[in-house]
Amino acid sequence: MLRIYNTKTRKKEEFKPLVEGRVGMYVCGPTVYGLPHLGHAKSYVNFDLVHRYLKFLGYKVKYVQNITDVGHLVGDGDEGEDKISKQSKLEGLDPYEIAYKYECEYFKAMDALNVLRPSISPRATGFIMDIIEAVQEIIDAGYGYVTKQGNVYFDVHKYSSYGQLSNRKLDETVSGERIDIASDKHSPEDFALWKSVDARTLMKWDSPWGEGCPGWHIECSVLSRKFLGERFDIHGGGIDNLFPHHECECAQGDILTGRVPMNYFMHNNLVTINGTKMGKSLGNSMTLESLFEKYGAQTIRYFILQFHYRSIIDFSDEAIAAAAKQLNKIEEFVLSVRGKTNTEKEPTGEVKEIYDACLAAMDDDFNSPVLIAQILALIKLGSKLEDNRAGELLYVINRMVGDVLGLKFEARAEQQPQIDTEIEKLAKERWEAKQARNYAEADRLRLLLDEKGYTIKDSKDGYEIIKK
Repeated sequence: MLRIYNTKTRKKEEFKPLVEGRVGMYVCGPTVYGLPHLGHAKSYVNFDLVHRYLKFLGYKVKYVQNITDVGHLVGDGDEGEDKISKQSKLEGLDPYEIAYKYECEYFKAMDALNVLRPSISPRATGFIMDIIEAVQEIIDAGYGYVTKQGNVYFDVHKYSSYGQLSNRKLDETVSGERIDIASDKHSPEDFALWKSVDARTLMKWDSPWGEGCPGWHIECSVLSRKFLGERFDIHGGGIDNLFPHHECECAQGDILTGRVPMNYFMHNNLVTINGTKMGKSLGNSMTLESLFEKYGAQTIRYFILQFHYRSIIDFSDEAIAAAAKQLNKIEEFVLSVRGKTNTEKEPTGEVKEIYDACLAAMDDDFNSPVLIAQILALIKLGSKLEDNRAGELLYVINRMVGDVLGLKFEARAEQQPQIDTEIEKLAKERWEAKQARNYAEADRLRLLLDEKGYTIKDSKDGYEIIKK
């Protein structure tokens, strides 16, 4: 039985989908104005694990992940410059070029991390008319108001449930969150549904309230409703978006659909760098491009999966080195088992006990570190089992390491350089001489192979040619 920690209730709950056998999942996607970084990897590898396990359980998953290509202002508030527009000035490119450029970079990085593509990745700019209609619905319901400047705000004080997700009260809002408050708001806590822009702005659209662009929060409410309906199963995102972004989504969704649309709210935690919060504004954001070049994408994926999605990850060279060492151990085990058999067998005995423990770990709020601990236990057990049980190990590997954890390993045979025919002939002659107890000839051929840059590794079943 799968149990999920629901941020809405602050407890683990049994997962019961709205429609049997189907799951609707929405995860807040990237704002595409810069290269993807470690924080992106943390979030989307975490939700890839969720996506993969739901599919593994047999659910048909409709996974929607938006692309924010307009409306997300610097500082995440309602005042200031759009992040994409700001980057377009820095690079001397059209804002649409910036958004497309970094959207491509994002998906390239996700592919390298073996993150499954969402079912749908809608861009906010593709659904402006839907957003305008939703804003008008909120106004007509009495929860939105239009100012003389052409801005539209959600009137938070009219919505008594505001704070239901974050457990905040309006009078507890700290002063630091009131910086750069728009002068035309009824209240500092009100948030933008539509923002007016000046004539120089390139990303703008006509609306009943004048030229402008959508606020950041409204796109997720609109896109989740459009593609998943008025109610859906899981909404995911980073813990840093819990307030105000997801709080505002709950309010908007409630007004638009008559109830808070998502049944389960899931939040992944943050990344720190040597104990310090990671952030682009702090100057310690690490791009995935540089991390892949230094460590490899699969090592980054495995490093993330070593931690529970609700835990903070502290990144350091030492932690990555330890992860790489452990990943190499798993790779050697996987390739060893595949070298013995390509036929799966239903696990029995102690192998089945470990497999059941793997499932129990994932059923307990997607507990990947416990799952990995069970894989390491399987490696230890595998060293003691007879080769005729390799099929049982393969059964667990294919499901837990491949399907669920999303780790891929190439066969060593495909990675080895092509051995020259002459070398193969010399190695065979050496083996035959050794078998005939002609050790002088075997040693001569071994030295000859060594001079040509090859060593021979003997085993009870034969030998392996290794290029130095």
